[in-house]
Amino acid sequence: MCGIAGIFHPGTPKPVDPTRVHAMIAAQAHRGPDGDGIWTAPGVGFGHRRLSIIDLAGSPQPMSDGALTVTYNGEIYNFAELRAELAAKGAVFRTAGDTEVLLHGWRAWGPGLLDRLNGMFAFAIHDAGTLFLARDRLGVKPLQYVELADGSVAFASELKGLLAHPLVRRTPDLRAVEDYLALGYVPDDACMVAGVRKLAAGHFLLIERGRGVPQPRRYWDVDFSNRARGSAAALGEELVDRMRAGVRSRMVADVPLGAFLSGGVDSSAVVALMAEASPKAVRTCTIGFDEAGHDERVYASAVARRFATDHRERVVGSDDYGLIDTLVASFDEPFADASALATYQVCALARESVTVALSGDGADEALAGYRRYKFQAAEERVRGLLPDHLRQDVFGTLGRWYPKADWAPRPLRAKSTLLALAQGGGEAYARSVGVTTPELRGQLFSETALAALGGYRAEDRYVATMAGAPARDAIDRAQYADIKHWLPGDILTKVDRTSMAVGLEAREPLLDHRLIEFCATLPASMRLHRGEGKWLMKKAMEPYLPKDILYRRKMGFVTPISAWFRGGLAGEARALAKSRTLGETGWFDMGVLARIAEEHHAGRAEHGRTLWQFVMLERSMKRMFG
Repeated sequence: MCGIAGIFHPGTPKPVDPTRVHAMIAAQAHRGPDGDGIWTAPGVGFGHRRLSIIDLAGSPQPMSDGALTVTYNGEIYNFAELRAELAAKGAVFRTAGDTEVLLHGWRAWGPGLLDRLNGMFAFAIHDAGTLFLARDRLGVKPLQYVELADGSVAFASELKGLLAHPLVRRTPDLRAVEDYLALGYVPDDACMVAGVRKLAAGHFLLIERGRGVPQPRRYWDVDFSNRARGSAAALGEELVDRMRAGVRSRMVADVPLGAFLSGGVDSSAVVALMAEASPKAVRTCTIGFDEAGHDERVYASAVARRFATDHRERVVGSDDYGLIDTLVASFDEPFADASALATYQVCALARESVTVALSGDGADEALAGYRRYKFQAAEERVRGLLPDHLRQDVFGTLGRWYPKADWAPRPLRAKSTLLALAQGGGEAYARSVGVTTPELRGQLFSETALAALGGYRAEDRYVATMAGAPARDAIDRAQYADIKHWLPGDILTKVDRTSMAVGLEAREPLLDHRLIEFCATLPASMRLHRGEGKWLMKKAMEPYLPKDILYRRKMGFVTPISAWFRGGLAGEARALAKSRTLGETGWFDMGVLARIAEEHHAGRAEHGRTLWQFVMLERSMKRMFG
């Protein structure tokens, strides 16, 4: 795993100053503590920071064979097969790793190389005045780029790499703030720094000298419109086979390897399949919390004993918010998923004994594991029973009059359910995955900001994505939207930044694209069955895992941020209304911010997640924009 950066002049091939490239990779040194390299030629410069995983000494980067040069972040899991295929075509390899496969693969297949890769990656190839940038199908590895005032294009793994370039203008983008307050993260089609773009998952960008910078092109998508045929037993067997292939392909490494183990279904399934394939004990780690209702160590320990893993665990405090500044530095853009605190801690624990760790991320999106899918499916059935105008009148009126109950479990929040039923399916789902509602944002933003936004709403991207999804039903559309937005924007960003911050490579076997494509074809009833998410996966894993692991209530990393803002962070919440960083933007009604802080502290309302958003926003903006 690595950090990459580069500069390319698509017009006149002006010289590239290597000190600028060096500054860009130095800003990402945490991504590659094992070495660095810089390569320049007329009109182009590449930089690389290396975390050695495969061919530890033999694949320095940037790698050039005279005509082609590559700088690459990631792992190609099928590189051995591709290497053999290319060698049969006459390619001569000088190294034993996967990087050189990209050079020979580009020479043989051009952009068609991407269709053959199974892996997580972001890379740049220079070929005779052409720059090719590519990102893996699901967006596991990040890549950002920007067009600069001197006509050049700069790219980097992380925003901090771009910000190290003196020509990048540090101007905040108000639309990205709207996106962040709505969703809790800045999605992949937005950036806090105006002008900076993220290359979307499953896309590539081909820039040819003299032709300007085109729009990126999509080379992969997931299709929910087809249905697999077969019994649950047969499809379950195929599912496990595909999971097994994903796990085994990600166990190839020349450094110590282990796994995160929470005791939940996904990580336990990964560990079970790792133990099946490993000749020695799998190394596992988990963190627990000092609050019993949030502590999953007993389940993780049971799985560790079952598969005789080399298990380590550590207890962290439920009031451990001392990592806020560490997270701000790691993420660059504001990031309000508070589970990043726990993810960072488990990554740090894993790094003490391994360099690569497998995670269970991706199964919830692929197999409808989140509870919100169940609610979305039920609400869509109700929506189908009434004409739109009648549904909006009846449920909208009831919802407006029904008392608000933020404290209650969602099934008991009748106000939220009634309002959701009054809306279209896309709008309702967008709100269900959001943090701060459009109504509250309308109060928090100043009149000036609302005018500047001009009606722009973060929810509209979900509405549009679901409307255009290659899908058959409500579950398909919700999963498709999450794979496009939530997965790369929140889940994979969280794992990448926290793992890279400690020099750990995290691999997601349940995001093998062949597995994702197969899961999309499963009948919806085999993904979500009588309210049970990931049903087929759980049934298929019954020979491996006990039912109290497979069918227990999903917990996840729970961070008590609401309690924090009534306790140790109460002062932070009140200080937001006096923040110079937020106030000088002119974007916020600071009186409303003060009001919600007081309402939350007094227990009159639940604003913990919104307050956490503003704490992270304030600190991120201070770091990026001064």
